[in-house]
Amino acid sequence: MQENPRNIKAQHIRDVIRYIQHFKDATLVIYLDDEVIDSPLFSSHIRDIAIIHQAGIKVCIVPGARKRIDEILSSSNISWEYKDGVRITEEKAMPQIKMAAFDISNIVMTSLAAHQITATIGNWVRARSKGVLEGTDYGTAGEIDRLQTEAIRNTLDNGFIPIFPCIGWNSNGKPYNISSVSLAKEIAINLKAEKLFFVLKNAEINCRNFVIPEQIGLSEFGDIPALNLQELELFLKVNKDCSDKKIISLLNASSEACKKGVERSHILNGSIEGALPCEIFSDLGSGTMVYSSDYGNLRPMELTDIPAVLSVMNPFIAKKILLPRTEQVLSENMADYIVYEIDGGIRACASLHVYDQTQAEIAGIAVDSAFSNLGIGPKLVEYLIARAKKQNLKSVFILTTQTSDWFEHLGFTPDSIESLPQERRSIWTPQRNSKVYRMNLK
Repeated sequence: MQENPRNIKAQHIRDVIRYIQHFKDATLVIYLDDEVIDSPLFSSHIRDIAIIHQAGIKVCIVPGARKRIDEILSSSNISWEYKDGVRITEEKAMPQIKMAAFDISNIVMTSLAAHQITATIGNWVRARSKGVLEGTDYGTAGEIDRLQTEAIRNTLDNGFIPIFPCIGWNSNGKPYNISSVSLAKEIAINLKAEKLFFVLKNAEINCRNFVIPEQIGLSEFGDIPALNLQELELFLKVNKDCSDKKIISLLNASSEACKKGVERSHILNGSIEGALPCEIFSDLGSGTMVYSSDYGNLRPMELTDIPAVLSVMNPFIAKKILLPRTEQVLSENMADYIVYEIDGGIRACASLHVYDQTQAEIAGIAVDSAFSNLGIGPKLVEYLIARAKKQNLKSVFILTTQTSDWFEHLGFTPDSIESLPQERRSIWTPQRNSKVYRMNLK
């Protein structure tokens, strides 16, 4: 039996409302790669940014301009080269670089105006020359010195969207070409932004393009939905020779941002319509999130969680994987239950029922199907085993009809019905014929 589509739709609406409330007055920094700006989906992304802004979320935009700079320099017969991803040109190229950077920013500003959104292009970035490094003169390339953070905040508080060209000026007004990715990262850090987005064409972090350590959970499509900083470090280590240097550089930028106070950084595929609102207003989103703060956490169940817990359980009850529970049963045994919460939404549950102070049953394990590949189930079991050990229990057991392989993989071994405590054995039925698996703790 499949879950009622209306129930699924209702849950999606609840999630959107919850996230709108959660991120109201939050600050987002969005890097838009110039290939996305040149794509047919650009107008759709701008519409989504307008909707996000109108929902009461503060937005900063950093447009990439590499492609446009290439075009203008080529048309002016000005040569350049790249070293470690940095453009090197002579001083005479700077007027053309500025022209290209402001052209792209104007495209973004004009597109927002079509949605009645007021944006402004400012010179909030102080820069210094990158100089000469290991014998290489980086010419017009600059490094970010500081940001006029207070002026940026005032712009946001007045309801405008600030747009940042990839140009910074020194104290004497001399311009330098700076990295848009680095600029987006530094803006997010300085503003203590809740979210930093890197939106670029065909950006996918999945098992088809990268080596994925087995500790990292995947979505049903083989993508990585989320990485904490420890998982990211492991991912970068096993992909150190990866050919996709751009994604690796964005992951490194995301890591630095999160270590310096940005709550979450996201890498999104700009070739997918609606990528931004899907990432902001849903638990799994549409891209890959890097985070340092708690994203998903285990905690004891509360009385107000019970309707959500039943919603998670019901598909498993319909498939006869779980026995039916009622609100009253959950309420009476509330102290036995734990939940797994993601941004305020209940996505999994489980319970530990103690018998005769020597053994306990792990029961009622249910994980929302959309999150089933993220390793939440083993975390629930591990947490309850640790709870049983703290109570000095000798063993934990489970009864199952359809998930014996899963429990064996977690270290449980078959046992007999006779091994169950009398209280539990009395409600076992041959009609259901559940199998017993046990794990000794001592």
